[in-house]
Amino acid sequence: MRLPKHIGIIPDGNRRWALDRGMEKKDGYRHGISPGMTLYHMCRELGIEEMSFYGFTVDNTKRPSTQRQAFTKACVAAVEELSKEDASLLVLGNTQSPMFPPELLPYTRRHDFGAGGMRINFLVNYSWEWDMGFKPDNSRKAPAASAAIGPVLRTADVSRIDLVIRWGGRRRLSGFLPVQSVYSDIYVVDDYWPDFRKEHVEAALKWYSDQDVTLGG
Repeated sequence: MRLPKHIGIIPDGNRRWALDRGMEKKDGYRHGISPGMTLYHMCRELGIEEMSFYGFTVDNTKRPSTQRQAFTKACVAAVEELSKEDASLLVLGNTQSPMFPPELLPYTRRHDFGAGGMRINFLVNYSWEWDMGFKPDNSRKAPAASAAIGPVLRTADVSRIDLVIRWGGRRRLSGFLPVQSVYSDIYVVDDYWPDFRKEHVEAALKWYSDQDVTLGG
């Protein structure tokens, strides 16, 4: 089976999962940490070279404060768990914003933990505007014409993504690493992220192996 070198993960559906179980929306986020670790171990055993996880976006921070605090806490916990594993870990996001958790500042330079190995990119307080060097206000005014996008891409250390897997049934990228995912194959899992099963990934990898990857050629 042909495996992707780099997999992007969009772990959606935490709030809907919580509501279906009579919980508050904020309660869904803490149930997303264990699936992420199971997925990491699974992909490491398969020999996947790189993974990018969507933690939370700048737009997500507009949600009620209880939800914002909950997903921030979950992201911090997830990164700290990953730092106990064999991984080359990097956290990417707008660190100039007060919404960026200070606990994760030490992880904003790539560092090998344990024996190193798989490259893991964790997006926290991320937005495509920030990534591509657009002004931080709502005008979305591009940089000056003389400024090429390439040199200002803040996620330049992240390689092209072969396969994006999104949980929660939504058929969209939601601003996820737009440059790296420009040629990605996208596989959607209808189940919510906290209901993660290894079978989801097995099905995604089988589907990817059957795709005709041409990169436009």
